[in-house]
Amino acid sequence: MTPAGQLAAAIDLLAAIEADPRPADAIANHFFRTRRFIGGGDRRAVSTLVWGVLRARRHLGWWLDYCHAPHTARLMLALQALFSGQTPNKIAMAFCAGRYGPPPLAPEEMAVVEQLATRTLEHPNMPEAVKFEIPDWILPKLRAQFGPTLGDEMAAMNETAPLDLRVNLLKATREEAIISLRREGLAAVPTEYSPWGLRLANRQSITSGKTFQDGLVEIQDEGSQLIALAVDAQPGMRVVDYCAGAGGKTLAIAMGMQNKGHIIACDVSAPRLEGAIKRLRRAGVHNAEQHLLEPGDKWVKRQERKFDRVLVDAPCTGTGTWRRNPDARTRLTETDLAELTVKQAAILDTAQKLVKPGGKLIYATCSMLNDENEAQVEAFMARTPAFKQIPIDAPEALRGAAKLRLSPKVNGTDGFFAAVLARDP
Repeated sequence: MTPAGQLAAAIDLLAAIEADPRPADAIANHFFRTRRFIGGGDRRAVSTLVWGVLRARRHLGWWLDYCHAPHTARLMLALQALFSGQTPNKIAMAFCAGRYGPPPLAPEEMAVVEQLATRTLEHPNMPEAVKFEIPDWILPKLRAQFGPTLGDEMAAMNETAPLDLRVNLLKATREEAIISLRREGLAAVPTEYSPWGLRLANRQSITSGKTFQDGLVEIQDEGSQLIALAVDAQPGMRVVDYCAGAGGKTLAIAMGMQNKGHIIACDVSAPRLEGAIKRLRRAGVHNAEQHLLEPGDKWVKRQERKFDRVLVDAPCTGTGTWRRNPDARTRLTETDLAELTVKQAAILDTAQKLVKPGGKLIYATCSMLNDENEAQVEAFMARTPAFKQIPIDAPEALRGAAKLRLSPKVNGTDGFFAAVLARDP
C-alpha cells in the first residue's frame, strides 16, 4: 500500500472504532480480517496511525472543540500528523484523492489544520483530565492513589507497551528460548522481575514463528506472570483459576506445578475456555481441565474446601492495561465501576468456599483503582473473618510485600494488583 492508501485505511478503521462500543483491538482484528489484501507491514502502519490518535484522543478532541470543528476521523488523523511535525502543505498532499488515497481535505477541514499550524499538542488551558488522557470522573480517584506522581504515572500509561513473553519451562529454558527467538531475528532480553519472562522492545508478530508454534513461549505481560507467581502453586497441589478466561495464568500456574497435581480453569464463557484448550495442548500441559460456570451450577458446593490455591483474577475496569487499550479510557464510566465492584465482591464470596483450611485465596485485578483492590480486600476480610491477608511469597524480587501493586512507571509492567489471603487452618 502507498502512504495515501494506509491513511485511507486508517481513516476507515478509526471511524469504525469511533462508531462501535466494542474494544478497539476487536474492531481492528475484524477490520483486517475482512481486508486480506492489507499485508503485515501495512497493518502495522495503519495501526500505528490509529493508535496514535487513540492515545491523544482527549487532546485532539479539545483542539477540535477549540476550533468548533466536528470530531471526525479525518480531522483527528490530520491533527495528529500536524502535532507530530508535519506541515499543513504535507498534510494536504497526503489527502491526495488518488486511486487508493482519501479524498482531499475540504476547505473547512484545511482551515482547522492551518489555524492550529503554530500550536503544539499541549495547551495551558487544558483541564488536568485532558492532559492525562483520562475521564474527568476518574481523576480524583487516581490522584488519591498516586498523589504527586500522578502526572508521571499517566505519562507512562500513555506510552506504547513492549511485547512480553513467558518462557514455557515445560519445553525450554529461558536461554534456549532466547536463542530460538534470535534465529527468527527477534532480540529478546530477560524481564526484571519474572524469572520466566522475556521482553521485546517493540510489538512484533511472533505467533507464526517456530518458537511460538512449538510452545516454547506464550505472550503474557510480565505483570500477569507475577500474578501467577504470587499464587505460589507447588507440584501436587489442587488449584482453581476461577476467572480463567483464555487460560493465560492457568498455563503459567500449571507450568510452575511441573504438570503435577490438578488445576481447574473456570469461566462463565464457553468460547474463552475453548480457546484455552488449544493453548494448553501447544504448551504441553496435562494437569489442567476446564469447567464452565453456569447459572444453577452446583460445582462449587460439591468442591467446597478442597483446594490448596484459588486464584480470583477478577473482572475489572482494566485501567492497568490502558497502554495496550487506550480507547478503553474514554469508554469507561462510573456506572461500569459500580457494577464491577459488586460483581467482584460476589465472586470472592463464592470462590472462597473452594479454599481448604490452611489454603490460600489470591485476589488479583489489572486495575489501578483502590475501589477494586485494597478496598475490595478489606471489605471481604471484614465479612469473612476466617481469612487473613499474608505477605506474598513469590516472586523472589517482591517477596515479603504485603500486596502486589505494579504500574508502568514504577515496574515497567501493566498495572496490576494482587493480595494473598489465607484461610485459618
